[in-house]
Amino acid sequence: MNSKSLLETGFSECYPLKSITFSNLPQDKSSVIVIFDQELSGKPESDILYIGRTKKPLKRILGGYLAGYGGKNTKKINEILFDQGYIEKASISWMLTDKPRIIQSELLEKFKKDHGDLPVWNTKKKLSVKLKGTTAFNSKKAPVSKTKVVTPKTIASIAPKSRPKAKAITLKKSAQKEDSLSKTEPTSKTETATEMPDKAKPKTELPSDKSMTT
Repeated sequence: MNSKSLLETGFSECYPLKSITFSNLPQDKSSVIVIFDQELSGKPESDILYIGRTKKPLKRILGGYLAGYGGKNTKKINEILFDQGYIEKASISWMLTDKPRIIQSELLEKFKKDHGDLPVWNTKKKLSVKLKGTTAFNSKKAPVSKTKVVTPKTIASIAPKSRPKAKAITLKKSAQKEDSLSKTEPTSKTETATEMPDKAKPKTELPSDKSMTT
């Protein structure tokens, strides 16, 4: 599959992108667009760089590929054209159709079948048409797991903060012990004061012999 085979299926003649004009382009008609590398024309490998579609080819080619306005893929092609020098060797062709999405998908599938991969400028996206709410390859939604991932932050927030509490309790107990000791000290002093030695007690004087004789 190359530019020659596409010309036989209804595509327009190839126009160099660097010299394309307003009068060469179709006016707001749905089209399939193909960009070629002129240096690969007639060689064994395919000269097709990109297969796309648009409802407004004039805006897409002049405002997008050449001026850099549009979506992500359009801007990417603009960068390749001017940053990598492809503007000097790239040409473009198109085919008007009422079903651009279907024609593009068929061309991409055929190119992949012939060459084993998509054209180098095409994004790696699904080729078949997406249905509402489903995809072409997997219509079932993947089950959402409800398991929570435990991280160090969540452990720290869940774990009880017991260490500061334990410290407060020990401090309180030590304070109570000190209070109890301070209260018991005066009693111990009085007890020692009452148990004085015999020397400190007053002596009772016995009557003398003289008072006894009288």
